[in-house]
Amino acid sequence: MSTLKSRSIDYTAMERDKENDMVSNGKVNVNMQTYVEKEFSQDPHPDEDESEPCGWLHFRPSIFQKFRDPKWVLFWLCWAGAVQGMVVNGFVNVNISSLERRFSLSSTESGLIASCYDIASVLCLIPISYFGGLGSKPRYLGIGIFIMGVGSFVFSLPHFMTDLYKFEQSDQDTCRTEALNDTICDINIPSERLSDYKYILYLGQLLHGAGAAPLYTLGVTYLDENLPLRSTSFYIGIYYAFAILGPAVGYLVGSEFLNIYVDIDKVDQSSVTIQSSNPRYVGAWWIGFLIAGVLALLISFPMSGFPNLLPGAAKYKAEKEQEVYKGKAGANEKVVTQKEAVTLKTVLKSAKELLFNPTFMFLNFAAATEGNLLAGLATFAPKFLELQFSLPSSKAALYIGLAAVLCGGTGTFLGGYIVKRRDMHIRSIIKYCFIVTVIVLVTALLFLLHCDQTQFAGVNVEYQHGNKQPITEGNLLKNFTADCNAGCHCSEDLYNPVCGADGVLYFSSCHAGCANVVTDGAIEKYTNCSCINSNTTETRVFEATAGNCDSTCTLLPLFMPIFSVLMLLTFLTSMPALSATLRCLPPSERSFGLGIQWIIARCLGSIPGPLLLGWLVDLSCTLWQNKCDDKGSCYFYDNKIMSYNILALCLVGKFFSALFFGLSLWLYKAPPESSAVMDASLTGCPNTPSMQTVVSTLSETTDVRPNSEKNHIT
Repeated sequence: MSTLKSRSIDYTAMERDKENDMVSNGKVNVNMQTYVEKEFSQDPHPDEDESEPCGWLHFRPSIFQKFRDPKWVLFWLCWAGAVQGMVVNGFVNVNISSLERRFSLSSTESGLIASCYDIASVLCLIPISYFGGLGSKPRYLGIGIFIMGVGSFVFSLPHFMTDLYKFEQSDQDTCRTEALNDTICDINIPSERLSDYKYILYLGQLLHGAGAAPLYTLGVTYLDENLPLRSTSFYIGIYYAFAILGPAVGYLVGSEFLNIYVDIDKVDQSSVTIQSSNPRYVGAWWIGFLIAGVLALLISFPMSGFPNLLPGAAKYKAEKEQEVYKGKAGANEKVVTQKEAVTLKTVLKSAKELLFNPTFMFLNFAAATEGNLLAGLATFAPKFLELQFSLPSSKAALYIGLAAVLCGGTGTFLGGYIVKRRDMHIRSIIKYCFIVTVIVLVTALLFLLHCDQTQFAGVNVEYQHGNKQPITEGNLLKNFTADCNAGCHCSEDLYNPVCGADGVLYFSSCHAGCANVVTDGAIEKYTNCSCINSNTTETRVFEATAGNCDSTCTLLPLFMPIFSVLMLLTFLTSMPALSATLRCLPPSERSFGLGIQWIIARCLGSIPGPLLLGWLVDLSCTLWQNKCDDKGSCYFYDNKIMSYNILALCLVGKFFSALFFGLSLWLYKAPPESSAVMDASLTGCPNTPSMQTVVSTLSETTDVRPNSEKNHIT
């Protein structure tokens, strides 16, 4: 007892030293290096009575026992969080358009790939949180990370189960004077439907969601239970910082992998005659998932070897129990055990109180609409940029990744900082969210910008030598046969687009009437094209090149800054909205309330978001793949319709977000004076899972109350 008492005196002295170091002349003066040294130099083993050994089953060598330390737990959790963000929010979003081309998928189908992660997370959240809380949290974490790694391997399986990617060869698609005896469908009788591999991709994403479910529930509570009160927020802040870093790495690394040809493991890269700017090109989408799978498996084994209780856990638990709000009965109130408290009656009563709290419910609906937009844009923004501005997949993914990660992280940080700096109460916070959402509603008009449509012979312009006549909307004949190519016996099963010297895109070199092909390095060029500018007297070495026509659109330098502002403003409300959600609930119901918000935001937001936006993107398609009577991916989109569809979704979504924020403010009822005072003492918002956690820890000296149900909204 004397030892414990002595440690308590030293601990209080440390708090005073920290306050004296950090506060000077009424201003916060943070020395990050000194603070980090203090946090990580604490004695990690203040009490050995309840400690458990590290290891697996009966294999518990003594050399491993030195790793029974929260710092090592944090180390492996940071790796796990980074890998999860890299895969789910990085690699999957970067590779959406490549997966559509490789496996003949529509945007609705690829949107379901993204949604499968949240579907599995919702289904697994409650059982994992319940059984994981009763069992060994490190074991559940290790198993979850292992499942996430298996999911990455499963996601990459279609690459190894399919034959070489076959884009149509140009020398087989030039103008022929004699028709082939057999069509390509007769010659290459398909032994498999590429689109059926989508089910393996769905399974991989479901495993990702199931495996990642423990990370931000059990992972946070495990840290909280094994750390002193003053260190909990600091450790969790570092954990979430790595979770934010993961998507940035995923976008950057994934975009580089797309510059590598998809079958790099099967063919010589030097023999590839297709460039990344070609609409048929598919990059090595699968490499990132293999790397992530290996990393996840390596992380799972040390994570599962930690004991459920680290040295000092009992002391930290007693320390934190002193912070629990006792109500009017104070310390003399009977302590109710968890088993006695959690009954069906109490759960239903709490659920009823939450569901009939209008401010809480409308904030949940606002979170759902925001999640719907963010999930959809995160999935399809790279594809939109690629199609609208004729960019390679890798470059489009890089631009969107930089904007989303940098502006998203900055907006999350600034949102929390503004609330803290202005010392906002709940009414001010909701009013702030409403005003910012209205501003975002205006910036969403960005999608009125769109590039002029490429002229596509037979789709939006008619075949007429030297003077292509536009086809009126609603009368898209999609007739690729004209007098100039009638004798070429062209097949519409072969999509090999070429850009003519007249600036018009043709379905293939055959449909352009080209008789000869010349390979200039990796660029295929065509001559003797009967459909291209036949009335010109200008002499050209070639008349068409493989791939899309170069875009003359100059709106990209205008689009990206406004899009970045839109992302920044959107994330400016994320942390304030979460803070308002916490403050409108009684302390005893905040964890339960966050769980309800998490489910509502997923079921109404991030799950249908990619599906809805994918469907809207499909509506803008003007030319579908129809290979051997099998509908596949879209070949050609209408830029104007796509922009307007996304604009409509953004305007409607932001309108309802503003409406829900306004209703939550209008229906909010302030608590009695005594409750308001108590609520003011609880505005530290310990549940805030963002970069703000890091900043608030480094800039505050107040203790943060623990919460075993902290939630992370990806």
